Amino acid sequence: MKRLIFHIDVNSAFLSWEATRRVKNGEDDLRLIPSAIGGDPESRRGVVLAKSIPAKKYNIKTGEPIGMALRKCPSLVIVLPDFKLYSKCSKAFKDICRSYAPVVEEFSIDECFLDFTGTEHVYPDPIALAYEIKDKIKNELGFTVNVGIGENKLCAKIASDFEKPDKVHTLFPEEISTKLWTLPVGDLLFIGSSTAKKLTDMRIRTIGELASYDIKALRSVLGDKMSLQCHNYANGIDNSPVRAEREEAKSYSNSVTLEDDVKTDEAAHAILLALSDSVSRHMRSDGAMAFSVSVTIRFLDFKNKSHQCQLSSPIDTTKAVYETAKKLLAEMWHNHRPLRLISITLSNLTKDRTSGVQMSLFNEEKSLNNERDEKLDKALDSIRGRFGSGIVQRGTVMGTGLNVARKFNGEKDKE
Repeated sequence: MKRLIFHIDVNSAFLSWEATRRVKNGEDDLRLIPSAIGGDPESRRGVVLAKSIPAKKYNIKTGEPIGMALRKCPSLVIVLPDFKLYSKCSKAFKDICRSYAPVVEEFSIDECFLDFTGTEHVYPDPIALAYEIKDKIKNELGFTVNVGIGENKLCAKIASDFEKPDKVHTLFPEEISTKLWTLPVGDLLFIGSSTAKKLTDMRIRTIGELASYDIKALRSVLGDKMSLQCHNYANGIDNSPVRAEREEAKSYSNSVTLEDDVKTDEAAHAILLALSDSVSRHMRSDGAMAFSVSVTIRFLDFKNKSHQCQLSSPIDTTKAVYETAKKLLAEMWHNHRPLRLISITLSNLTKDRTSGVQMSLFNEEKSLNNERDEKLDKALDSIRGRFGSGIVQRGTVMGTGLNVARKFNGEKDKE
């Protein structure tokens, strides 16, 4: 049976969702003027999270500093992010998708896969169906999406990235040679700039050239796993299923991009506490504990540094994560070079609350979890579950004078 997969992607999601709200309130449409979602325009700090099509004409790029974007376009309208709005809009368009497809997989806050395999009697014309879903989202919710159609997730996603906005595209096997192989090799899904450079150095400039390249020669440069994936993807091969339920998390992480340079232990520890509280809470909600904690920091030159430790007993309390993270930070941040990003990741997970306990009885290292901290976390988690995550906070970045832009979808990662 041939598979039929849709990939639906909201066009400039954060900006579109803010623009839709403003249009409903009788304000100007941000999508029609040079505009961006990002940091504080008055301080000129933070980065561009999303941009309008008119902003692209000024060569404004996602991820670049707000100050740089304003130098390119002084009239650029900048709006602060509203993640509560984004979550609401994300749920709304995915609910429409679920009303059509028997299986829907959330890929990110603004993307999802729909599996219509075996529904040809219900939906005999896939392209007409794609237009129906696209137009329903536009008419009912006020923002546009692109729909990509293929026989697997890879081809559907690549197709949705063709011409935007508000379009439907296909990438079926018979179209790969004309629609996929002519693209630059760097356009292939999951090929980063470093891999793309290695390939172009090998005189592999297009996806078609990669598709026909000798895989043994690729292995010598990219290694076994990467070479096989690149070769398969270049030929449109992907057997991964569309999963209705999220896979069990293999790690939990959270990070903040700092709008103000962090130079002191006091400021860094405040942020570590906020991150520890958030990431451990999400882990606890899944009933998991972690044997591994890692901290990553980024300096002004965008270079990263990471430290990780393995524990003899698993932890899940905010205090245990925080104390471990502080030690890791101290080990790698000796000269207090200004920081622009701090991240915490919890991994090597278990749901067995007795894991490692026997080992700790014969080891000098005691379990970092203790009953008092567990009760405190349980109480705070309960309050937040009833009244919202912002109803009560620990001593975090509030009061430090720091501005941070939290990574919205990074609190729960899968490897």
